[in-house]
Amino acid sequence: MKFSSPIRLVLYMSVVILFFITGAYLVLSFAKVTEFNWKFLAWFSVIDFAFIFFFLRGVIRNYLIDKIKLIYKTIHNLKLTKEEKRNKKFDMSAEVISNVEQEVKDWAESKRSEIEQLRKLEAYRREFLENVSHELRTPLFNIQGYVSALNAGAIDDPTINKSYLEKTEANIDRMIEMIEDLEVISRLESGEMQLDESHFDLYSLCKEVYHHLEDNAKEKNITLKFGAETNIGLFVYADREKIRQVLVNLVNNSIKYGIDNGRTKISIYDMVENFLVEISDNGIGIEERHLPRLFERFYRVDRSRTRTEGGTGLGLAIVKHIVEAHGQTINVRSTQGLGSTFSFTVKKA
Repeated sequence: MKFSSPIRLVLYMSVVILFFITGAYLVLSFAKVTEFNWKFLAWFSVIDFAFIFFFLRGVIRNYLIDKIKLIYKTIHNLKLTKEEKRNKKFDMSAEVISNVEQEVKDWAESKRSEIEQLRKLEAYRREFLENVSHELRTPLFNIQGYVSALNAGAIDDPTINKSYLEKTEANIDRMIEMIEDLEVISRLESGEMQLDESHFDLYSLCKEVYHHLEDNAKEKNITLKFGAETNIGLFVYADREKIRQVLVNLVNNSIKYGIDNGRTKISIYDMVENFLVEISDNGIGIEERHLPRLFERFYRVDRSRTRTEGGTGLGLAIVKHIVEAHGQTINVRSTQGLGSTFSFTVKKA
């Protein structure tokens, strides 16, 4: 038998006990042990029922409160830090029964969120390991093929031996670059890589990046330009080399996925405490479904094209970590067929 509340249980028990007491009185009366009296039975039943009811209610209430206090205190203490436990004495008021339900709900919700987060992290870890394995497998298989061919006699063929050795070296270089990028991300995440912050002119750095990538742009007839409001004297306080790495990666991606006779533009806007840097193009653009995952390690919008264009698939992940290491933010907006715009903030000097 189930009871929806303690009061119903107490009522049921009171009626059962009263029934047995009344039955015992009637048996004694019929056995002529005591004289039967209806008035006495009525008053006795009312008083007896009231006594039993309040007595049982008190006993059950105290029992339940003791048990609930223990659960409540355990949950409450789990939510406190060690410092809070030392400084805050646990307060058990008379409202414990009304508070415990909300506390349990909050605790259950927090645990559900933690479990969900752990599941997402596990899925991310599994996908990351699969991606690392996939990215390393390709150059390893290539190296194995070239070395096997050389061992089989191709090393004596002057028409292909040098070509195979160069291709083997290129695949080794790609693996080294990938490992170095992973090491950079790991050091940025752990805080081991310290920023060498200084004052420098952001506009001059952008010109330097353009000069460095000028040949890449000419190969695809892409014009490198600045926004109308961008000019010299935009001083910022950051790690110059790291911000240069961010700009090189974003501008190079813009060129790589741009269209022939297209353009790549850097614009810098004054945002009171920061400068907003935008790298925009009129290239192939990115589908909206890819944007939320664009800064994940090894995430590729088009695996076949990206691999043909080169790169480790870690560039944007490194960019995001560098920007966030400066306490700033990075965003992307894009429309397929129209182009993309990457924007990040840098602290003013």
